[in-house]
Amino acid sequence: MKIHFCGADETTTGSQHLLEVNGSKILLDCGMYQGHREDELRINRDFPYFNPRDINCVVLSHAHIDHSGNLPNLVKRGFKGPIYCTQATRDLCQLMLLDSGRIQENDCKFLNKMDRRKGGSGCVATPIYTEEEAAESMRNFITFNYHMPFVIAPGVTLQFFDAGHILGASQIVLDIDDEEDGRHKRLLFSGDVGRGNNELLKDPEPVPDVDIMLMESTYGGRRHEASARADEEFYNTIRRAMKKGGHVYIPSFAVERTQQLLYLLNLAYKDHRLPLYPVYVDSPMAVSATEIFRIHPECFNEEVYRYLFDERDPFSFEQLHMVRTITESQRLNGLREQAIIISASGMCEAGRILHHLKNGIGRDNNTVLFVGYCAANTLGRRICSGAKEVRILGDVCPVRADIKSLDSFSGHADHEELLRYFRATGGPKSRVFLVHGEPECTAAMQEALRAVHTGEVSIAKLDSVVTV
Repeated sequence: MKIHFCGADETTTGSQHLLEVNGSKILLDCGMYQGHREDELRINRDFPYFNPRDINCVVLSHAHIDHSGNLPNLVKRGFKGPIYCTQATRDLCQLMLLDSGRIQENDCKFLNKMDRRKGGSGCVATPIYTEEEAAESMRNFITFNYHMPFVIAPGVTLQFFDAGHILGASQIVLDIDDEEDGRHKRLLFSGDVGRGNNELLKDPEPVPDVDIMLMESTYGGRRHEASARADEEFYNTIRRAMKKGGHVYIPSFAVERTQQLLYLLNLAYKDHRLPLYPVYVDSPMAVSATEIFRIHPECFNEEVYRYLFDERDPFSFEQLHMVRTITESQRLNGLREQAIIISASGMCEAGRILHHLKNGIGRDNNTVLFVGYCAANTLGRRICSGAKEVRILGDVCPVRADIKSLDSFSGHADHEELLRYFRATGGPKSRVFLVHGEPECTAAMQEALRAVHTGEVSIAKLDSVVTV
C-alpha cells in the first residue's frame, strides 16, 4: 500500500492524499489550494501530482473549500468515480461548490473588465470551473451516516466518525486487507479535528484500533488564547467596538462560523447581554447554509438539540437581516447606523467581504473582527499581521480600522487538544504522518508526539510517496 501526499503537506490548504492499494487509487479529499495567484492557478487547474482519470473514488472529510473545492475540476478533468461523504457534507457542498464556481466567474469578469479599462484585451482571467460545472460534479456524490461500514474498493471498507469540526465533518476510517502483504490495516485520516466543547457540535469521537494515521497539525506548537466557549470575551469585544461609533465587520466562513455567531448573538439578545444592534449576514451562501443547519439536528450537541425543539430556531432573532442580493449588499456601504456585518470569506480571499473592507477598513471608528484561522499569503493574514495598507480588489487601501482577532472560535484543535485527540485514538498507531500544518507547526507536533509515542512519527512532504 502506498500513500502519495499531493496537498496540504507543510501547508494548511489544498488537502489531497492519494492511497494506492489492491490495484485501486483512492483520493482522500480534493481541496482547493489558496495562496499566491500564480500558484493557485498552476496547482488547482493542472493537478500536477496525478491524473484525475486514474482515480477510482474520492472520500471527502468535510465541505470546507480547502478540502472539497477542487472536486468540480477533478470531474471536469475526467474523474468518473463516486465521491463518498456524509449527508450533511453533501448538502453543504451543494452550496459551497456552486458558490465557488460562481465567485470564480464573477471575479474573472471583474478582472477582465478592469483589464479592458486599462486598454488590455479583457481576457486575462478564466475560472478553473464554472457554477454549472460544479453542479455537474454533484452527480458523483454518494452519502453515508456515521458508523456505517461500506466497501469502496477491493479489500477496503470505509466508515465515518464524527470529527466535531463543522456540520457533517468526518474522520475517515479505512479497514484494509492488503493483498500485497496479506495483512489487515486500519488507516485513519483525521480530516480537521474540532476542539470539543463547541457551541453547536458534538466532540470528536475516539477511533479504536488504528495502525496508520494521517493527522492534521494546523495548530501544532500553538495554544488558543481562550477556551472553546469564551462567549463573554466575544460579547465584550462587540461592546468595545460599538463604543467607537462605527461598524463591526466580521469576515466569517459561511459554514459553521457564521452559525456559531448567530447562535451566540441570539442568546445575547434574548438574555439582554448586548444592546440590540442590527446584524447583517451578507452572504447568500451563509443564508442558505443556515437553512441546511436547521435540517441536520443529528449533528448538534445536546444543548443545541434541546434548544432547537424548545425555542424552534437557534439561528434567528428580530434584529437579524439576511442579505441575498447584490443591491442589498451595496446598500450596506451607505449604512449610517451602527451595525454588525458578517460576510464571507473568512480569509478575505473572495466574496462580498472584500467590498466591505474596501469601503470600511480605512475608517478609524470601524472594527474588523477575525474569528477564524487565516492561512499564510491570504489577505486576512496580512491584515491580522498588522499591515498598514493592503491591496483590495485592485486598489491600495490604508488600514485605519481597529483589527481584532478571537481564536476561541477556531474550528481546529490547538496543540494540547490535538495531543488529547491523539491519546484518545486507540491502537498501535505504528505509522503517523502529520499533514495540514505549516512547517513550524508540524515540527512542533512531531516533537510532542515523539515524546509520548513509540511509533514512527513523520512529517508528510509534498509529492512524496511512502509504502506502508
